[in-house]
Amino acid sequence: MSDHDSIAGIRHVTVVGGGVIGASWAALFLARGLAVTVSDPQPGVDEAVRGHIAQAAPALGALGLDTSDLTARLAFVPDLAEAVRAADLVQENGPERLEVKHAMWRTIEEHAPAGALFATSTSGIPATEIATVLKDPGRLVVGHPFNPPHLVPLVEVVPGERTSPQTTERARAFYRALGKRPQVLRKEVPGFVANRLQSAIFRECVHLVSEGVVTMQELDDIVTSSLGQRWAVAGPFRSFHLGGGEGGLPHFMDHLGAGMERRWAGMAEERVAFDERTRRLLTEQAEDFGGSVADLAAERDRRQIAVMRALGEGYDS
Repeated sequence: MSDHDSIAGIRHVTVVGGGVIGASWAALFLARGLAVTVSDPQPGVDEAVRGHIAQAAPALGALGLDTSDLTARLAFVPDLAEAVRAADLVQENGPERLEVKHAMWRTIEEHAPAGALFATSTSGIPATEIATVLKDPGRLVVGHPFNPPHLVPLVEVVPGERTSPQTTERARAFYRALGKRPQVLRKEVPGFVANRLQSAIFRECVHLVSEGVVTMQELDDIVTSSLGQRWAVAGPFRSFHLGGGEGGLPHFMDHLGAGMERRWAGMAEERVAFDERTRRLLTEQAEDFGGSVADLAAERDRRQIAVMRALGEGYDS
């Protein structure tokens, strides 16, 4: 094993669910020198996960990690009870259905070591609801990554009503030591923060395209040549604080806030939905992206890595 074989006391991770998110987590854990067991009963999951890891390897290498023999510490154990017996961390990435997560976590709690850290990658189900089936709900916390986890730094750490402070801090410390940018949310809210922002912005994107104001490609160009670049270095609140000049955010609100409130009111009246006409329009325009999903994802990753390197982000920084 590498010299990173223990990170914040974690040596062995069980990744529950071998889909895109689980495989991406597995790739990062392996590249950081941890032993990883993937548990997923779906046939062919080992081949699929190995394929995802191979695709992630160039990005991990570009960010400063050693990706040689990346799968040497990778195991596949379909039986969940057996898969978690030696886990220091269980990172669950199962379907977004509460009854499925309940069944998983009952089994995990019964068979995992007493000191194992429990984290769920759920994109919207509160830890409070998932933990109702646990004998010790204080052990479970949301560790929600932004896709793909091996590349995007953010992890939203969201404690439930009964999550212990020790569990929350342990999760934050682990993700930080892993090289991520964990953010502990102060309260549970449906969808957490990043997905709520993404949903709000995407709602307006769909509206503008469906109304014929711009095409999908034109809207993407607008975002990547303006808000995307600005928010990568400042974020919305700091950007508007700077937009207020010497008076900062108070000056911005005094002079431009009323206009923004009028736009909010107007936008709230607009109906946006994935109806048949909108679906057909978006599907047709998606054919104009010019490449396969795999090729477009590789291009996205290369460009994101360039941005991250420019910002000093990376696993070697």
